[in-house]
Amino acid sequence: LALTAAIEQKMGLAFAWLGLALLVDGIDGTFARAWAVQKYAPQLSGDVLDLVVDYVTYVFVPAVILLMSGLYPHWLLALQGAIIVLSAALYFASNTMKTDDYWFRGFPAVWNLVVFHILVFQPPAIVTTIGVILLALAQASNFTLVHPVRVKMLRPLTLTLLGVWVIVALFALYEDMKVDSISQWILGLIAVYFLALGLLRSEEHTSELQSH
Repeated sequence: LALTAAIEQKMGLAFAWLGLALLVDGIDGTFARAWAVQKYAPQLSGDVLDLVVDYVTYVFVPAVILLMSGLYPHWLLALQGAIIVLSAALYFASNTMKTDDYWFRGFPAVWNLVVFHILVFQPPAIVTTIGVILLALAQASNFTLVHPVRVKMLRPLTLTLLGVWVIVALFALYEDMKVDSISQWILGLIAVYFLALGLLRSEEHTSELQSH
């Protein structure tokens, strides 16, 4: 449904369907454990199925949304989309996605959020292209990004800001991605906060290693 909406250039609707997919992604494991899928269907790998679905909703469909957005020349959008889908495929094949304390290791290929912000801010083509390249490379880096639910550090603040982001993002979907400057500031500052947490964790780990 999200893919169909993207092809029809109904970007707000496309992201609404991706938002629903994100909600399902948050609860599917709970249902799988409650229904003992591992016991009654041992021939199926829930982990593999989860990765397939995540790749479609986090990577492939967002790349198509970017391609169909018409923000930049078609060849450039196709190039950006190719960088996204190819680099993310390698990331999803990695077995070191998370740290022991539940942080994401490297940029966690949440390209749905990246493309969402691109459509909200509509930066110049050169900025988007450089950003896509840097994030693609960051998937193979040691940079860490917070898991907003499982990471304990500043969890109340993180969850609060996540709630604010969701509310403003829903408003953006309602307005079909045409948001005012105040909404842009809110979305942008919260995004910076989430990125800054990774730097804060890195500093803490460096301090701990030096103290030992």
